[in-house]
Amino acid sequence: MQHTLQDFLRALRAADVRVSPAEAIDAARTVDAVGYADRELFKDALCATLAKSQAEVAAFDRTFETFFARHALDLPPPPPKGGEADGAPEPAEAAESPLAKALLEGDAAAVQQQMEEAARRAGVAEIRLSTQRSRLTRRMLDEMGLAEIEKIIANARRFPEQQGLAERLDAGRRALMAEAQKYVERQHELYAAGSGRQLREEMLARKALNAEGGIDPVDLAIMQQLVRKMAKRLADRYSRRRHRARRGHLDVRKTLRRSMGYGGVPFDIVWKSHKVDKPSIVAICDVSKSVAAAAQFLLTFLYSLNEVVDRLDAFAFSGRLIPVDDILDDHAVEQAILKVLQTIGFQQTDYGKSLEDFCDQHLDRLDRHTTVIFLGDGRSNFADPRLDLMNLIHQRSRAVIWLNPEPESYWGQGDSVMDRYARYCHVAKTCNTLEGLERVIEDVLRTYIPH
Repeated sequence: MQHTLQDFLRALRAADVRVSPAEAIDAARTVDAVGYADRELFKDALCATLAKSQAEVAAFDRTFETFFARHALDLPPPPPKGGEADGAPEPAEAAESPLAKALLEGDAAAVQQQMEEAARRAGVAEIRLSTQRSRLTRRMLDEMGLAEIEKIIANARRFPEQQGLAERLDAGRRALMAEAQKYVERQHELYAAGSGRQLREEMLARKALNAEGGIDPVDLAIMQQLVRKMAKRLADRYSRRRHRARRGHLDVRKTLRRSMGYGGVPFDIVWKSHKVDKPSIVAICDVSKSVAAAAQFLLTFLYSLNEVVDRLDAFAFSGRLIPVDDILDDHAVEQAILKVLQTIGFQQTDYGKSLEDFCDQHLDRLDRHTTVIFLGDGRSNFADPRLDLMNLIHQRSRAVIWLNPEPESYWGQGDSVMDRYARYCHVAKTCNTLEGLERVIEDVLRTYIPH
């Protein structure tokens, strides 16, 4: 049964339930304690051991029910003792075949056990693509001995007295093939559905946020989930690094000084520590039509990092600039963007006026611990770009990062003043994918971590 538990843990990982090696050991000990006899007790004990959040509990329940599903095969019942078919001679091949014997006796449990053993030999659990289902189904049936069953059926049909046996075996063969297809589909759902989802997420992570025609609503929902997953991954990584930095190295001098009161025995260990600041971020986003999607994902990303960001102030502009913290607190990000557009959207973009609004009303939000992230295409419709205010923001901030959805070759073309704003940025780069956003945010977090 250890192999069964290992397969189940692999299915959980495919369903985004994190199971570490230590948790796998705890699961094995739990199974040793409660056993497999009581299904509900077994399920609840494993769930308490492995699921660590409400989302993981839901994923655990779905995976458990799929993995341990056992559908009874609809096999034809054996003929009654003393019936007309009971005295018919049984072919030698049928007597020697365990599968034929189970099908003729209507022993669904034995057939199910043979199917699972054959699936292990055929490597069905290694399925990765939906196109593999037919091939693996046939391989599993071959491992069970389907070819031998078909041969027995063909031979039995040659003799009138064995027609009943041939019909029962043929009905069993059809039931077996139907159940084999269901079994392989369950394995695909357990082990390969995550691979397909991961492939799609990788493609969407590289999808241009400013693509013509916008983003398909189905893709948009997946990308919103993906950006939260990216943010959670960064938050977990950064939190662990902060924990290690806080512990530091042994402070020998202070440890020896404190041990003087204990006769030199180091009862109180003192560790060298580094002060690790959480990032303070000011996000200033252009929400005009050309970059609204990128702004939405950036704000979703930043607001999902609430565990590791000390302070986040978000501002949006089109013609004028407004703070959007309250709107984001009261609405989901996707609804908040629509609310912002209703307030300041559909105006002629004016970067200079927006910088003026920020410096007049919110300049006190900047200090030497603040990273400012601009998101916009730098197209000011030939208005005054107010480079003096951009220089002021640069001087008061720890870092200024500008993310532009347009290729760098477009900077400075037409009404773009991006090449002039770039002089006052510590980082200015093209960023029009979720993958690019993740790299930039990770770089920001990394600057706050001592080496």
